[in-house]
Amino acid sequence: MATEGRTLRHDVVLDAPPQAVFDAWMDQEQHAAFTGCEAQIDWREGGRFTTCDERQFGYTLVLVPGRRIVQAWSHKAFPPHHYSVVTIELEPYGTGTRLQLTQTNVPPEALRWLDESWRTAYWEPLKRYLREAH
Repeated sequence: MATEGRTLRHDVVLDAPPQAVFDAWMDQEQHAAFTGCEAQIDWREGGRFTTCDERQFGYTLVLVPGRRIVQAWSHKAFPPHHYSVVTIELEPYGTGTRLQLTQTNVPPEALRWLDESWRTAYWEPLKRYLREAH
């Protein structure tokens, strides 16, 4: 993970195949199961999503099943009408997956808490969820 201006990067190794990671992210029931909060996800390009009691929201720009997710992503704490772009790249890594997240156009005041939030609210629970599911 590194912060360069208004960009966040995270590199995470997960103990599940890329398609399972993709499904956990895009399937609203699985997403809710690992985050512990409600998710509504329209699983198609152009589809809208809201997660964590509608604190996070946006729409999906690109989907390549098992490989890539690109979303226009916002948060209630962002300035009004401000979207970042979250790109998730998935690749096989041994028997698991290497997930690379790049989030661009992050408001400078959100860098610190958002960086920590990815780790505590997403990567740690996603690792536990995938370990238990696979």
